[in-house]
Amino acid sequence: MNNDEILQKLTGIFREELDNNEISLTAESTAEDVEEWDSLSHIQLIVAVEKAFGIRFTSSEIQSWNNVGEMMDSINSK
Repeated sequence: MNNDEILQKLTGIFREELDNNEISLTAESTAEDVEEWDSLSHIQLIVAVEKAFGIRFTSSEIQSWNNVGEMMDSINSK
């Protein structure tokens, strides 16, 4: 999968989990850019992303992310 495909899939996951079809993610997107993305929904998003991509993240990976692009890098590395 290339980054565009990953970003498109992530956007769909975020829209579904956060119940907002207006969400438009970029590699630079952060939780501050998405109103519904708070600490509780962050956990739901991680679980949904892991399930959708068939992967598992380590807690250190998750804590190191500063934006969606870094999440995409972790997905790519798996």
